[in-house]
Amino acid sequence: MNPKNPSIVLAGGGTAGHISPLLAIAAAVKNASPDAAILAVGTPSGMETRLVPAAGVELATIDRVPFPRKPSADLLRLPARLAGAVRQAGDILDRADADVLVGVGGYVCTPMYLAARKRRIPIVIHEANARPGLANRVGALMTSRVAVAFEGTPLRHAVHVGMPMRTEISGLDRNAARNAAREALGLDPRQPTLIVTGGSSGAQSINRTIAASVGQLAAAGIQTLHITGRGKSVLDGAGQPLAAPGYRQVEYVDGMELVYSAADVLLARSGAATVCEVAAVGVPAVLVPLPIGNGEQALNAAGLVAAGGALLVQDRDFTDEWLAKELVPLVTDKERLATMEANSYRLGVRDADRRMAALILEAVSA
Repeated sequence: MNPKNPSIVLAGGGTAGHISPLLAIAAAVKNASPDAAILAVGTPSGMETRLVPAAGVELATIDRVPFPRKPSADLLRLPARLAGAVRQAGDILDRADADVLVGVGGYVCTPMYLAARKRRIPIVIHEANARPGLANRVGALMTSRVAVAFEGTPLRHAVHVGMPMRTEISGLDRNAARNAAREALGLDPRQPTLIVTGGSSGAQSINRTIAASVGQLAAAGIQTLHITGRGKSVLDGAGQPLAAPGYRQVEYVDGMELVYSAADVLLARSGAATVCEVAAVGVPAVLVPLPIGNGEQALNAAGLVAAGGALLVQDRDFTDEWLAKELVPLVTDKERLATMEANSYRLGVRDADRRMAALILEAVSA
């Protein structure tokens, strides 16, 4: 083991919510220890196959082994499939001569944790959600180095460090960047601005409500940028992309720092990364938790809502009537928005990537 030239393996993937902090951690480790060897591990079917190489990080893959929630034939095959994935994980750790394994969650992490424990390789965990996933609940039994994005996350040995994020976001000055960001997004720098996003995959229920509300938003003098999600353009009755005064739709924006700078209010799902980034930059938000899953999105939002930095509305309640009563007055209330911005920014953590890098390098030299 050479602390000056550590070999660091980072495991995680499946969704951008796992991959974004993984890449932010990798960049912070490289900044703190330029000679470190970095290898990411994911599965062949996750978003990591595109996002990780695009960020200039080497990627290895192992088989995806989901844990069946109900008795089934898949459950009977689980031991053999898991054993095979653990062997693959061990081969990767051996080839990398790994000094430490860092896991951020997802299917890939459980076999990686098991292989690392067998080799007595130190394990460092980062859990992004307020309600931890199964892989990191298992991993937390194997290490005392457990970092979490949200205070109160129920994991053994949990230490609150925040959410690692790109420095373009953590170092953002919204006020200085606002006009240029609006122009880059095709918006009027002078108009009250609502930006709507359901994440990279979009949110159909949010899209429907916004489509039904473009008239009342424009009538209130609000311009709306609607990020619909890839392949989820909002269509009018004639099957054409919806067009209306004060309304612009795009499927995707490359660089959320532009969105955070341009928005007076952000309307979004409450994924862990979104909630933490909103707080880090201080953008007032209306959060609509995903109505499926184990309820982690509502838990992710709870602290920011309690601090007065965001409003929360359940998916079933996010209607055009709610939008008219609650959202339209908010976007045009400068005093209320200033208060929300200050409350949000106070809660934000902007150095989680550096905190994670320090924890990882400490594990290498322990």
